[in-house]
Amino acid sequence: MDTANQSLSLISLFWHAALPIKLVIIVLLGASVVSWAMIIRRARAYREAEVNFHQFEQAFWSGIDLGRLYREGNDRAHQGEVGGLESIFRAGFKEFTRLRKQNGVEADAVMEGTTRAMRVALAREEEHLEKHLPFLANVASVSPYIGLFGTVLGIMDSFHGLAAMKQATLAVVAPGISEALFATGIGLFAAIPAVIAYNRYTARLNRLLARYETFADEFSSILHRQAHSAARGVME
Repeated sequence: MDTANQSLSLISLFWHAALPIKLVIIVLLGASVVSWAMIIRRARAYREAEVNFHQFEQAFWSGIDLGRLYREGNDRAHQGEVGGLESIFRAGFKEFTRLRKQNGVEADAVMEGTTRAMRVALAREEEHLEKHLPFLANVASVSPYIGLFGTVLGIMDSFHGLAAMKQATLAVVAPGISEALFATGIGLFAAIPAVIAYNRYTARLNRLLARYETFADEFSSILHRQAHSAARGVME
């Protein structure tokens, strides 16, 4: 009963609020709904990225031939299903193979092009993982101020109405102030989940990017040895 009464009182606060406060509350509720949708989508994206990272890393260090590992992902790459660590591997291996087939290309030039290709792939993965995070940051930072703006409008309206009355009592002012403070509450309701999600996802993003960069360095070292050993063989 208490919960039902609280829900009804919140609804009544909204319906009795002035039009500017209603608009503020609608904007904040809309931002909250959109941010929750993005929070759920980001949770799925990061979980999938972490699973794919562990699966591909295990396959890479299993001792499989790199050419075979590249060819096994061709079908999925054509369908646009390759991402994360595998996309960095494929970008580097493809450029490495292409440059090695060209005559007269030195080992250092091969490695420079390979490293550049992996950096581009890494930047694309970073852009994909950062998707929706700026919106969450904006909701987290702006929502309390929007709610406070609605509160200021409501309190100003209450005091204007109070000035027109001959006898001012708390019972006259309290409903208007409650409606105004309701806007601040909705602002916090929208901001708090966005703050928590943004901080959590930023930490996961940084961990994933650090792992991607570590893999890229290790893969570059493997290709570097292959490129220079091949160059020495040609010279001999």
